[in-house]
Formats: sequence, C-alpha cells, structure tokens
Amino acid sequence: MLLERSALISRRGWLVFVSGFFEPVFYLVAMGQGLGSLVGALPGPDGAPISYAAFIAPGLLAASAMNGAVFDSTFNVFFKLKYAKLYDAMLATPLGPVDIALGEIGWALIRGGLYALGFLSVMAGFGLLTSPWALLALPAALVVAFAFAAVGMAATSFMRSWQDFDLVTLAILPMFLFSTTFFPLSVYPPVLQTVVQCLPLYHAVELMRGLTTGAVHVGMLGNLAYFAVMIVLGVAVASRRLDALLLR
Repeated sequence: MLLERSALISRRGWLVFVSGFFEPVFYLVAMGQGLGSLVGALPGPDGAPISYAAFIAPGLLAASAMNGAVFDSTFNVFFKLKYAKLYDAMLATPLGPVDIALGEIGWALIRGGLYALGFLSVMAGFGLLTSPWALLALPAALVVAFAFAAVGMAATSFMRSWQDFDLVTLAILPMFLFSTTFFPLSVYPPVLQTVVQCLPLYHAVELMRGLTTGAVHVGMLGNLAYFAVMIVLGVAVASRRLDALLLR
C-alpha cells in the first residue's frame, strides 16, 4: 500500500525524482574526466594502479545509493509525519507502526537502488566496469540504501522542525567528501584514518570499489556486517519511535 502510493506520487513529480541521478554524473565527468587528466593513476584496492575516474566512480555509486535513500527517508517522511498527518490516517487501517516504517524504508531503498542502477549504467558507458564482480554492485547498493534509509527514518522521528534537517546535511556532506570518495585513505594522518573508517559511507565505498575493480576480499564481509547492524538498529528505532508518536 505504502509502496504503491509512493510510486504514484513519484510519477507525478518525476522530474524531482530523477534529478538526484544527475549530481554524481556531473561529479564523474568534472572530476573523473577533467581533474583526472591532471591527477593520473591512483592505487586501487589491490594496489594495482587505476585511473582517477575508475577510483572515484565506485565512491559516487555508493553516494548515489546513500543520497536517494536518505533524502526520501528524511524530508519526505517528516512532511508526511508532521504536516500531512498521513500516518495517522493509515493507522485506521490494518497497518501498524512497523508496517509504516518498513513501507517507507522500502520505498527509500527502491529510490536509492534506482539511482545506483542509473549510475552503474553510466559507469558501464564510460568503460569503468572491468570485472564480472561488478554484477554484485547493484545488490550491494540495495543493502547500502536499506541501511541509510533505516537510519534516516529513525533520525527523522526525532526531528522537531525543518531547521533540524541542517544536521542531516552536516552529516551527509562531510561523509561524501572525506569517506575516500575522492582520495585514498593513505592521505589522512593515522588518527583521521581511524575516524574515516568508522563512517558508514566509507564501508559503502570500500564495498563498491572492491566489486567494480574485481579486488574482492574477505574483509568486505565486515563491510556488509556494518550495514546489517545499521539496518537492524534503524528499523527497530524507527518502529518504536513511530509507535510512540502515533499511538500516544
């Protein structure tokens, strides 16, 4: 029910929906093709040199999944919760708070997955997918989108006004810039390396970079475990908070 409604609404506002696809493409063209001609090759996950475009593209892929999921599970959910009062009406049906949480997270996952699919197509067009392991990049992107959507909706349940969403930008923008999206981890001092390795987008970038370049290793299971924890905690907190907000 929630997924069908979200799909119908997105068909009406399709321009807003697809606009999020273009931002990482612009970054890839400007940074990968433009700046990349000056930077040259960088070491890949296995130490072998790869082009700068091939280095940043997996990071932009991870950011596509993150952005699509986060912005749908924060701004859109907040409007429905505080202003449209949509969820209050839904509770008059057999749906419960857990169903609402899973429905909204599911749609945010789909949006993040569609952004990732579109960007993967662009990567293929630029010849940046050189390994059969890249076929698993889309399922990995769905896991990433699921995790960020769950945490995003949980965080939204604590928001009191639109001004609170400055905190979302404050969290997303530094992650996008510093989670080895544009630079290898080795450029940071040891203390900052530890901080960066704690960021969720770093684990998404490591996952995507390993799959798209074919440098698959056992440590990537740790990246997946990180997102599994995010999913469990996010869904649990979002469900409990919706239960408290809507059934009080």
